[in-house]
Amino acid sequence: MRSTARATVTPTPRARARVVRTNGVKKNAANAATVAKSDGAEAVKENVRWHAAKSTSALPIEFGTPEMYQAVAQSVREGLFDRWNDTYAHFHKENPKQAYYLSMEYLQGRALTNAIGNMGLTGEYSDALRSLGYTLEDVMSVERNAGLGNGGLGRLASCFLDSIATLDLPAWGYGLRYKYGLFKQAVDKKTGEQLEFADDWLEVGNPWEVARPQTAYPINFYGKVVDGKWVPGQQVRAVAYDSPIPGYDTRNCISLRMWDAQPSAVDFDLASFNASDYETSMGPTNLAAMLCAVLYPGDGTREGKALRLSQQYMLCSASVQDILARWKERGNTDWTKLPEKVAIQMNDTHPTLAAPELMRILMDEEGLSWDDAWAITTKTVAYTNHTVMPEALEKWPLDLVQELLPRHFEIIKRIDDEFVASVKAKYASKPAAEIERAIGAMRILENYVSPEEKAAKKATKASKKDKKDKKDKKDDKEEAEAPAVVRMANLCCISGMAINGVAAIHSEIVKDVVFNDFYQLFPEKFQNKTNGVTPRRWLAWANPQLSEVITKWVGNDEWITNTDELRKLADNASDSKLQAEWKAAKLARKQICKDYIKKVTDIDVPIDSMFDVQVKRIHEYKRQLLNILGIIYRYKQMKAMTPEERAKCVPRVCIFGGKAYATYMQAKRIVRLINNVGSIVNNDPEIGDLLKVVFVPDYNVSLAETLIPASELSQHISTAGTEASGTSNMKFQMNGCLIIGTLDGANVEIRECVGEDNFFLFGITDPEVEPARKERAEGKFVPDKRFTEVVEYVRSGVFGDKFEELLGSLEGNEGFGRGDYFLVGKDFASYLEAQERVDEAYRNQQGWTESSIISTAYSGKFNSDRTIDQYAKEIWGITPCTVPERK
Repeated sequence: MRSTARATVTPTPRARARVVRTNGVKKNAANAATVAKSDGAEAVKENVRWHAAKSTSALPIEFGTPEMYQAVAQSVREGLFDRWNDTYAHFHKENPKQAYYLSMEYLQGRALTNAIGNMGLTGEYSDALRSLGYTLEDVMSVERNAGLGNGGLGRLASCFLDSIATLDLPAWGYGLRYKYGLFKQAVDKKTGEQLEFADDWLEVGNPWEVARPQTAYPINFYGKVVDGKWVPGQQVRAVAYDSPIPGYDTRNCISLRMWDAQPSAVDFDLASFNASDYETSMGPTNLAAMLCAVLYPGDGTREGKALRLSQQYMLCSASVQDILARWKERGNTDWTKLPEKVAIQMNDTHPTLAAPELMRILMDEEGLSWDDAWAITTKTVAYTNHTVMPEALEKWPLDLVQELLPRHFEIIKRIDDEFVASVKAKYASKPAAEIERAIGAMRILENYVSPEEKAAKKATKASKKDKKDKKDKKDDKEEAEAPAVVRMANLCCISGMAINGVAAIHSEIVKDVVFNDFYQLFPEKFQNKTNGVTPRRWLAWANPQLSEVITKWVGNDEWITNTDELRKLADNASDSKLQAEWKAAKLARKQICKDYIKKVTDIDVPIDSMFDVQVKRIHEYKRQLLNILGIIYRYKQMKAMTPEERAKCVPRVCIFGGKAYATYMQAKRIVRLINNVGSIVNNDPEIGDLLKVVFVPDYNVSLAETLIPASELSQHISTAGTEASGTSNMKFQMNGCLIIGTLDGANVEIRECVGEDNFFLFGITDPEVEPARKERAEGKFVPDKRFTEVVEYVRSGVFGDKFEELLGSLEGNEGFGRGDYFLVGKDFASYLEAQERVDEAYRNQQGWTESSIISTAYSGKFNSDRTIDQYAKEIWGITPCTVPERK
């Protein structure tokens, strides 16, 4: 896509006289000549040269592409800082209501790509680097993806920040600065197993962040409560690291503030250290190092749970303290008006502790009463739900919460007690059994028995001299085995001013199933905010070849923000000239993808095959297992064909990507099966180029930017009613990819937009899922014979292993981990039939290309700008606060 020079990098004194300012120039076709004639590229070149000499750590005798990346990053950062500082100062001056987005994950991708794209300087930097003997593509490739997230949750949060900045909204993001990320993924070439290594993204430094040691807050753990005040047993410091998030076509540049845990010098026991008691002296240091070491540490042990809960509390405590400090900094003093200036969005249940932490600070540090603090909190925090699976809703052992955060446990318990009392009062006219059922479903503390109740039960037991019958013993055993837990989602629902789902079908399931009792009690709280993705990163910058075609046929590049403009493509979807240009752009992206796959996996894939892609976190509910079993069926069928019959098959390259959590063994077995299938299929001379199976390791944003523009078919095949929304489906759609999928998450709305003929639907629907599981439990399900054949084919050991543990999950009649809980067997026949329709459609390249164009044309609804606009108006109550141009 062509670049425009709506702003230039703020130069050093050496280059300042050479800059032509073009701030505010609108990006449209008529502006192209002006851009070509400007000397922006020359100014950028001089600026980069200055930074190459003065701002990098390179030695004078060593200056390669990595060093040039550092120089370019410093050059771009210099320009960003003017906008960033102006934004902070403008927000401070205007004192608008601000929103604060708390998330455990952010998947930003490469900052350089986004920064120069949003600043309108891609062309200038490309030309400048070319004149210096480098290419922008090579320089960009040096940047490592920040290890701050794993999947859709983090990518969504990053898209939201881009849209917030682009819409000039006064809002910030908060997260944690993980030193080693989730993990760096590799594949064992011999066994096909996933290997995990610490992510080294910070080893070479991060030029996009600014350490702010003056902005630090104490984070406390353990200890006890004395006279209503917390006396902590351990403490670390949360230190701020800020990254700029520039908006597109605006001077607004907001912040993503990440917290790093550091020990306090006053807590370092020098005497113990000098006495060689290193364990004691280094205790605070070790705790700080662990807190921000890894995203989602294993929580299979009590220690792992404590670490993960400590991470969540650190995010919440540091962020809330900072939010309130900034509120005071702007001259605000009336606490009752805090909700008029502050909105806190909890992205899933990880930041739930923001609510009791806000309560603690208001009461214990600011002296407010319980009632006043609660009134403020319930008008300030809001909750986004991202799951419809009850087992995925966070629950923490009650005794762990009580031990780790004793003051917060007191606050949570009182919230729970008062909520229970309010439900009893409101439902007083209902039968007692119904009241107890509702309370059981909604209360925060599940299976909690107070010390008084325990004492009473103990006294009752002691008074009974006779032996209990077997039933009593069984009941006692069951009661003892039910652990007391704190249900974080319930705390969110009770304390939040709003509860939103992230797709239309998901929000209905949230109201009708997951939180139905809360919906009956608080119907006004529930909303839908269908997710979206930023069209800047995911189409304009990631796919410049297709973007150039779109701009030409739409007639302008206003579609980069106003994605309704994309609908103009539909008018010419059958035009042979547009189709030819569209296919050429797709072919160019397929070549880039082919080259990358060869480089990383040493697999040579044919470019004239259909590129069939499934990239997302590896999980049983996302059903990569269904995909690979379908591929095995295809391979088995091909093996049985004559050469003449094979010649009629549609050639496919089946690409997988995604990480399985290190402790999620079934997901790791799926990765191994995919790789083992690939090693057999890819080396079968009878099959040749008709079928290739590729697992691309270490899936991240930059890899997605390579795979998604090249894809022609994308698989979004989760069991109906399990995926809240999904956002990768939206990215694929924007890039003209057709989807095969179930009626789950945002698939439902995508299908409505593109039309039934342009979406390959299969599988049962959400209302049919539980009857299907019941059918299985009753032993009445009869699998399709093709499914049975494939399972037995795998079990024969043809792929180097019998995969008994994995296949066992598809067998039996019921139970999580058994009984085919995610209904792979139930949907298998329908899936194969949908794949046959895919093959038939792909044979008609004119029709396929038309559907591809229509897919992009009707992707405008899934622009994250639209989503954020709805959050701003309907939940946060904030309005644009546009930073003026410098005079």
